[in-house]
Amino acid sequence: MNMLSVPRLESRCSNRRRAAAAILIFLFAIGSAGAKDDNGRIHWKPNDRGQVKLDDKQPLKTAMYQPDKSQKKPNLVLILLGHRWLALDLKARLVYQVLPSDLQPQGSDFESGDLFTSDRLVSSKGWTSRDVGPAELIKVTLQDYGRELQVFVPHPSDLRAFY
Repeated sequence: MNMLSVPRLESRCSNRRRAAAAILIFLFAIGSAGAKDDNGRIHWKPNDRGQVKLDDKQPLKTAMYQPDKSQKKPNLVLILLGHRWLALDLKARLVYQVLPSDLQPQGSDFESGDLFTSDRLVSSKGWTSRDVGPAELIKVTLQDYGRELQVFVPHPSDLRAFY
């Protein structure tokens, strides 16, 4: 009986190794298929909970966009202020001018290249950032307008309590 149990044990181990290797190969294939080559492009999604104000007043036409969560760039914000597009880097505290031709619409989303270059900088002063409950309030004075821009960027939803 000892002779019969040894080959079975070896075959079980080899089967487990094969199954583990197959699972690893499968997971690697899924991971590499899901990663796309975006060539530095940013996919902007609308943020309906965000607000944009100019001197404490809501402009007639505003919108806020943030990069797709998979791109892991929570410090970037794209806003529409009337007919003017601005990109904000909240970490570096810089404002950039965005031309409408730089944005390619994709349904309700936009896609763009690198909007954060030094030749597009808009002069600004008086950056303040404050946590106001469900959002981060950023105040900055645009020197070309001479007006204070207020941007309410909602905090990402924390769903860890539901896991």
